[in-house]
Amino acid sequence: MNPLSSPEPGFWGVAGGYAAVGRRTFRYWGYKVVGITVGMTGFFWLYFQVLQHPGYPVSEMPLLAVDRWVPFAPFWLGPYVSLWIYVLLPPILLTELRDLRSYAAASAVLSGTGLMFFYFWPTRLPPLDIPWEDHPSIRFLKAVDASGNACPSLHVAFAVFTALWLERLGRRLRSGTGVRMVLWFWCAAIVASTLGTKQHVALDAIAGIALAGAVAWVQLRWITTPLPDPVTPVTTGSP
Repeated sequence: MNPLSSPEPGFWGVAGGYAAVGRRTFRYWGYKVVGITVGMTGFFWLYFQVLQHPGYPVSEMPLLAVDRWVPFAPFWLGPYVSLWIYVLLPPILLTELRDLRSYAAASAVLSGTGLMFFYFWPTRLPPLDIPWEDHPSIRFLKAVDASGNACPSLHVAFAVFTALWLERLGRRLRSGTGVRMVLWFWCAAIVASTLGTKQHVALDAIAGIALAGAVAWVQLRWITTPLPDPVTPVTTGSP
């Protein structure tokens, strides 16, 4: 069946059904598992190395009015940590090696650019009058991920970069408007959570959005490989 002539999937639907989307996850699954594992491990190792050994004196980020508009609240921890599920969606849905390599390369550029900022222009959050000892879950987060490596916020950058990729995939898979809205809302919740957990300030988030937008614009502009049709059977397993 030609997907262009198939019925519209509806507000919450996907052309070909969710089973077709599920089959995409098994395409090159070996590459995906290894690539995601190696990529995340390498990123976190470099991130904490730079956090502990910045190349220059650390500057303190200023607060804007919006930082006071978003009060601290422990419930923001849920959206904050959900980033590490959100960022998995584009690679597991891709079914072409060229797209997987391009996505990995762009992710490396995004990470590398942020880490260069952290090393050559290290920043941290200003002191905040919040009793962290009253919030054990947030206190653990603060202990693991200290107030350094602030600007640009790579948490925000990866959320926005992922959202832009998911929008591209969603349009190609003819996902319903409701599905794409949920994915954008998820992104917005992650971005807001960086302010709500006081892991970042507004300027960090703005810089992260700009970084993600620049990398995604350059990458997606030059990707011309058509994604496989959502209703075409996808071979499972690695080659």
